[in-house]
Amino acid sequence: MKHPVQIPLWRQLQATAAALQAVRAGRSMTAVLDGLDGALRPGVQALSFQTLRWLGRAEALRRQLARRAPPPAADALLCSALALLWRPEQAPYETFTLVDQAVEAARRTAATRAQASFINACLRRFLREREALVQASDADPVAQWNHPRWWIARLQQDHPEHWRAILRASQDPAPMTLRVNRLKTSVPEYLARLQAAGLAAEAVGEGGLQLAQPRPVQALPGFAEGLVSVQDAAAQLAAPLLLRGLDTSRPLRLLDACAAPGGKTAHLLELCPDAQVTALEVDAARSDRIGQTLARLGLQAHVVTADAADAAAWWSGELFDAILLDAPCTASGIGRRHPDVRWLRRESDIAQLAVQQDRLLRALWPLVKPGGRLLYCTCSVFRAEGQQQVEAFVARNTDAVLAPSPGHLLPQSRAVDAPLPDNGLGEHDGFFYALLEKGAA
Repeated sequence: MKHPVQIPLWRQLQATAAALQAVRAGRSMTAVLDGLDGALRPGVQALSFQTLRWLGRAEALRRQLARRAPPPAADALLCSALALLWRPEQAPYETFTLVDQAVEAARRTAATRAQASFINACLRRFLREREALVQASDADPVAQWNHPRWWIARLQQDHPEHWRAILRASQDPAPMTLRVNRLKTSVPEYLARLQAAGLAAEAVGEGGLQLAQPRPVQALPGFAEGLVSVQDAAAQLAAPLLLRGLDTSRPLRLLDACAAPGGKTAHLLELCPDAQVTALEVDAARSDRIGQTLARLGLQAHVVTADAADAAAWWSGELFDAILLDAPCTASGIGRRHPDVRWLRRESDIAQLAVQQDRLLRALWPLVKPGGRLLYCTCSVFRAEGQQQVEAFVARNTDAVLAPSPGHLLPQSRAVDAPLPDNGLGEHDGFFYALLEKGAA
């Protein structure tokens, strides 16, 4: 089904090319989209995400059409158009319409006006020679898998049996998954409300619902009143894993060490409303989002803007029963939701982030009570940020025991020909979980 044109397509393509150029310069797509006019954003987001998912193929095709790269703005527009065009069955508009409007975008943009004829010639040649050009690009692994070469090699090394399924899953748009607030409703009750509103969904995990089609949150019954939150099914495992088996006969002292935007903090309070929860976030703007999340849900936590690794700056001296450390990482497991990540990251980022993760683990472990626990998690599928990090931690901390944990959860997509074994979570992002228990004094 083709999308109806509301804002002129050339204008959307113009903004999509500008977004791609910004990502190539190192800006996140989230920041780019936040700066767009509200009416323009939905269309540009859809086109930009599709462009980024197929950018490896588009760049390989561009190199065949023009061995010498055109100026950056023209190259971004040409590659955007090729990414949208190359598979006609997935093109968001008719192919000739896309070509016509891409050329119109070039003519109406000062930085690309001089290259409008060149872009027109390249795109029309592509339509004439599509099959041969695509076949020739198949030899390039970056074109085939639409991820950087180093990323592909890392997955082959880390997950030799599943690397293809991981890459294929990353190409599929992510589902919309809800976490039901069991302080206010139940999964069956909310599922009935969705069905009454004409929204199809299925239960996943312990308290989640996955929508058949994404919807604006304003269209979800009771969203403003805090009945549900949007949260990936794999991310919903964090709070139950941390709390399972703890003695709740007294108020627990809990720390969410890297808490923004507050989804996991809220989940902890939904499951354990009497807990005393401290939510830390180093970035002030993101820290504000924690407060907004909690306010919508009617929950309260002690929100602190501070570096979790600098305990002297924020810690009261009282030990915690449990700490949730959702550590900064490459975000290699959430490529379905953020297709810009693969192009923004560099291989050297893995080692740099591993140092940061280690710093946080070293700083927070002494804050756990004897007999308490720390849940280390990342939204990464790279072993250096998961299994290897935890193995090194346990080896140097004799009071740390690795309790039964999910380990690496690889991204699941039903669109993949050979999906990973079903784990009851439906479709979900890639995550890593390790529950570390501290020996009693």
